[in-house]
Amino acid sequence: MKLSLTFLTLLSTALASAPAPVAVDINLAQTYQEIDGFGFSEAFQRANDLYHMPEAGRRKALDLLFHPTKGAGFSIIRNGIGSSPNSSSNWMNSIEPVSPGGPNSPPHYVWDRNDSSQFWFAQQAVSYGVKTIYADAWSAPGFMKTNDNENYGGYLCGVRDTNCASGDWRQAYANYLVQYIKFYKESGIDITHVGFLNEPEYNPGGYAGMLSSGFQAADFIKVLYPTIQRAGLSTQVKIACCDSEGWDNQVNMTAEIQQENVEDLLGIITSHSYTSWPTYPINTKKNVWITESADLNGLFAAPWYNNSDAAEGLTWAQNLHTAIVDGHVSAYLYWEGVEVASSSSSHFINVANGQPVTSSIYWALAQFSRFIRPGAVRVGTSSGSSSLSTSAYQNKDGSLSVQIVNNGAATPIQLQVSSRFGKNNLGLNFKAYVTDNSQNIAPLAIKRNFDGTLTVNVPDHSLVTVTDLC
Repeated sequence: MKLSLTFLTLLSTALASAPAPVAVDINLAQTYQEIDGFGFSEAFQRANDLYHMPEAGRRKALDLLFHPTKGAGFSIIRNGIGSSPNSSSNWMNSIEPVSPGGPNSPPHYVWDRNDSSQFWFAQQAVSYGVKTIYADAWSAPGFMKTNDNENYGGYLCGVRDTNCASGDWRQAYANYLVQYIKFYKESGIDITHVGFLNEPEYNPGGYAGMLSSGFQAADFIKVLYPTIQRAGLSTQVKIACCDSEGWDNQVNMTAEIQQENVEDLLGIITSHSYTSWPTYPINTKKNVWITESADLNGLFAAPWYNNSDAAEGLTWAQNLHTAIVDGHVSAYLYWEGVEVASSSSSHFINVANGQPVTSSIYWALAQFSRFIRPGAVRVGTSSGSSSLSTSAYQNKDGSLSVQIVNNGAATPIQLQVSSRFGKNNLGLNFKAYVTDNSQNIAPLAIKRNFDGTLTVNVPDHSLVTVTDLC
């Protein structure tokens, strides 16, 4: 009897000291933005590097990128529209490598059905089910610009505050972009979004770039939009603007575009996050994408979590949460997907000895992308813990995915879902997955309670997904 009493005392003490589950409430009646997807780029010859991998390693890399259960299931790719005369030095070759002599002279377009292997890469993406292909030009060809050079900034001739002896090249540039889209379409690939700028406040010296304000971008949008219409592509292609280097500048450019009354001509607003982060929404009725983000200074081999370094996977899980929840972003694209023999965290899959190796950043992106599918709608969430960042999404098929970023100690949670009809029972199809320092999208135990709620023990410094997505 003494042993039994001692056991009961220990059990009651353990139960009393066990932390109570943190309530995480999901409100299906409270809806926010639609999610268009997640992705990356293979611009600047990275697609060519992937193409030349040994077949076995290349297939494994493609599965990691696009397969919905073996990999991340990424749903957006960003191709670079080249402006260089050739493909040397990682340049992106132009479909109009030689000036026709003037903006009204007939252009001589060249299509090699390769596009530095970006066309092949688009074919591979489509074969996995990718439907969103964003083609973005870093610059117009140099002969269309104020500085007669694709590099070192310069402006498109013909926009306000420019005065080019060669004339107004806006229509020629619009024709150029549309012809690029036509080449892809004629070869069997539909480009869905087109951009004409990349970091227009930045003046790069070693690669293509073109300067622009929002007002100047509007001057070109007024030409590009009807050109797309005349080509019969308006139901296929949406215009994107402006891939600013940072969120704050994109806010300013969007306001200038709105002042020019051309926002309705755009399909999406696009930004990068290098100089400022998406911590608040842009005032626009258009979906907003982060089309490029990365840690350009860290190490590829950074762990999932150590000291909250910029290259760690947990950091990027939180970055994704902040962009979607605070910035109301509808799509998130990392800079580069696959690179060969690089130690930089500018990409998330590295090729070593012909085989792909994933970084911790990859697993953060993969866990969001795999369970939050294109067309999902973000719904309301709340939790009783400051260390938990929670968000929830209802996919087009009706399935629910809850993302929990835990920046603190291990925490049990009790998940409850409600809708306009009241509380919902969480069915038997729900499963949980975890990524942390020791596992990647691994199954996690889940307890189903009599009251229709679920209890999950969320490990410290982890990303947990609870979902009934099949």
